Amino acid sequence: MTEQVDALVIGAGPAGLMAAEMLANAGQRVVITEAMPTPARKFLMAGKSGLNLTKDESLPDFTRRFSGSAREALGYWDSERPGFGPNEVRKWAEDLGVELFTGSTRRVFPVGMKASPLLRSWLARLRGNGVELRTRWKWIGLNGGFRFATPEGSRLLAPSVTVLALGGASWPRLGSDGGWVPVLQAAGVDITRFRPANMGLQVHWSPAMERYFGLAVKGAAVHAGHQVSRGEWIISRHGIEGGGIYEVAALIRDGAEAKVDLLPDLDDTAASRRFQRPRGKLSIGNWLRRIIGDPVKTALLLEWGQPWPTDIAGWAKHARALPLRHDGPVGLEQAISTAGGISRTAVTDDLQLRALPGVFVAGEMLDWEAPTGGYLITGCLATGRRAGLAAAAFRNGAGSVA
Repeated sequence: MTEQVDALVIGAGPAGLMAAEMLANAGQRVVITEAMPTPARKFLMAGKSGLNLTKDESLPDFTRRFSGSAREALGYWDSERPGFGPNEVRKWAEDLGVELFTGSTRRVFPVGMKASPLLRSWLARLRGNGVELRTRWKWIGLNGGFRFATPEGSRLLAPSVTVLALGGASWPRLGSDGGWVPVLQAAGVDITRFRPANMGLQVHWSPAMERYFGLAVKGAAVHAGHQVSRGEWIISRHGIEGGGIYEVAALIRDGAEAKVDLLPDLDDTAASRRFQRPRGKLSIGNWLRRIIGDPVKTALLLEWGQPWPTDIAGWAKHARALPLRHDGPVGLEQAISTAGGISRTAVTDDLQLRALPGVFVAGEMLDWEAPTGGYLITGCLATGRRAGLAAAAFRNGAGSVA
């Protein structure tokens, strides 16, 4: 049997839930399907580190952090229909009863530093608007409608309008496995291959670095292309990871040379003066530790500074511009998010698939990327809102802007 529904949203992450909210607010009977047993698993995982919802900065500064062929999908460059930016995210969360605060880095978090209270309030509001959530419903293809594998067997839905929000291809254990790619490619949708984003970098360390696994690199600056990151990062058994790396990871992935400034709060003269300290009978390691003042930074200088300089000027230069030696990004399954996805040419201005009229797309399925730090979640909410509003207009007979 084929079930007729007003509006179908596939994927219950932030983009899908936001699309469902827009559709429900427009009077549509909405069904959300989710392949996992519970909704928004990646969103909840993000909450384990505090749930950085957005970044408190001007819209021009905010939008500079987005890239990819479909970055216009966020709507931040549309003066007539401005996108869902930092200020709007704050109001939306506060309307859900979530108290927010802005940290020293201008990142915005719930006071409770958790995602679950916000998600519970959001789901309750959706239920109150008549939205139905069906979990363990995995979309498997297009065959006279949208076919799903469910605990009760195969089911077919025939919606009047659909929003796809199935995520990219990172963290597949949380539901974003990219399994939708062959289905849409077979339907004629142009898709840019996925690449890891907001990811760590692989490093094959020497045995001397083992004692530093799990320790943080603090107070350093990573330079890559036109960007500089002052965030902390972690030395792990397999490489380096953390916010300070994720901020510049896309540039490094795309070939930018990366340098680490171990003394970013000193100018060149002050840094050089430090290295004039006599070594005496100290080993190189102990001498550098006294100069750098941090054993983890010293270990990196010894590891990545080979062949070691033979003079003071060389050591000072290395400390200010240490080559970040890596063996490429980690794989998709270990990345926080993905670059690539449905290309800009495959969708209309309102995120409707040109190959599938009445089907809209939101979130990480689209070819855009942004760093962590509030940009990624805000972008998913923005595209979900845009797709949901457009889908509601289409359902109500207003059509979609080509």
